[in-house]
Amino acid sequence: MILKDFLPAPDVQSYVQLFRIVHLEFSKGEAIPIKAYPPRPEQCLAFYPYDKETVQYAGSNKIVHHLPVVLYGQFTQVTNRLIGHQFLVFQIVFYPGALYTLTGIPSIELVNEYLDGSIFFGNQVHEVNEQLYEAKNYETMISIGNQFIRKLISTIKKPILPIDWACAQLLNKTSQLTIDQIAKQACYSTRQLERKFKERTGVNPKLFMRIIRFDNAFRQKNSNPAMDWLRIAIECDYHDYQHLARDYKDFTNLTPNQFHLIEENAPERKFGLNEGFYKNE
Repeated sequence: MILKDFLPAPDVQSYVQLFRIVHLEFSKGEAIPIKAYPPRPEQCLAFYPYDKETVQYAGSNKIVHHLPVVLYGQFTQVTNRLIGHQFLVFQIVFYPGALYTLTGIPSIELVNEYLDGSIFFGNQVHEVNEQLYEAKNYETMISIGNQFIRKLISTIKKPILPIDWACAQLLNKTSQLTIDQIAKQACYSTRQLERKFKERTGVNPKLFMRIIRFDNAFRQKNSNPAMDWLRIAIECDYHDYQHLARDYKDFTNLTPNQFHLIEENAPERKFGLNEGFYKNE
């Protein structure tokens, strides 16, 4: 069983942050817990070559299911996901703005949406899904993902602009630039930056930064369960615990402890896996 991020090929890395593979198999008749999927700074194309998943929006009664290939944009709320007994998802996680560059689709149309991928990419995604089903190992899956992205790059819809550099800067953990400084270096006014950023990510820069920081705290707790929340808050650039707790309340409608009690029962935990910092360099 596996839950891991893999780097794409060098010629693909300008568009794709990572390929994520989650492969879990449960015994027939075994009860599978629901996965509470929190917001994360991602736009993603997900392939389900085996069992599909059922998605329920935590804030409503909306349910989506039986989709073999899914495109989803930036989420700002929790979705509860129920998987099957033979579950494998191959996710292509794009850089902010890359999906807009490759497809021309304004990302504002994808916020909090879990959509049929073939609507945007045609039947080729079903061919890729079939290839993933036939793949003998994870290395072959990575190769299939690289080839698919290369095809998209060959038919790119929008030129890469300074705004795309600006979007990526917010994901750069070593960057200390403020939004105003990023706008200045990209030769945009702050208002221009916000408008173009929203077109490429679906949300404004400040909300995107909040989601990045929340996601870092979420993964920090999973990677270091004994670490106290105040230390996590400080290491993840919160002013204090209360500031972190407000983000958890806004994004999950729960306190940090309440949400992580649910997270501790996620399906991957049965195999000793968790959504921490697991990127494969």
